[in-house]
Amino acid sequence: NAMIAAYSQNGYTKEALTLFRQMQLIGTAPDMITFVSILDACASVAALAEGMESHAKIVDRGFETEVVVGNALVNMYGRCGCLGEARSVFDRMPQHNAVSWTAMIVAYSQNGHSKESLELFKQMQLRSIAPDKITFISILDACASLTALAEGKESHSSIIVGGFEMDVVVGTALVNMYG
Repeated sequence: NAMIAAYSQNGYTKEALTLFRQMQLIGTAPDMITFVSILDACASVAALAEGMESHAKIVDRGFETEVVVGNALVNMYGRCGCLGEARSVFDRMPQHNAVSWTAMIVAYSQNGHSKESLELFKQMQLRSIAPDKITFISILDACASLTALAEGKESHSSIIVGGFEMDVVVGTALVNMYG
């Protein structure tokens, strides 16, 4: 488990996937952390087939309702361009945290569904979930692609309140949005 996580976190995706297969061949059952690591590896190289296979095993093991696993599934499906499946997993999650919301917002934004990204961000705010800098970067990108200046200005105000205005990446997204 630790080796798979280490490989996945350090960009050795093929090695992580190979070790995961070997682990299963010898009968070692993956735990939640192993699945999260494998899903992250699948997301990084858009290995949809392996991700879907892992998803089926996650369901069999009863891990799909765990927030950390759900977040990794939303991220994986989003990065593989399967927005319907990402949203389905998101909607089935019994609870969401800021990472859950951000993963779905990023999935929409990165796949050209900026309007849906902004709509989900509004729902996040209505539930009083505090966005992080990744959320803001995705929202600013969505505003830029839609030329939604009013929403961009609102986000800019929230960025200042949240203390993210000095972050270089957030600042770059602001310049892009206003430009």
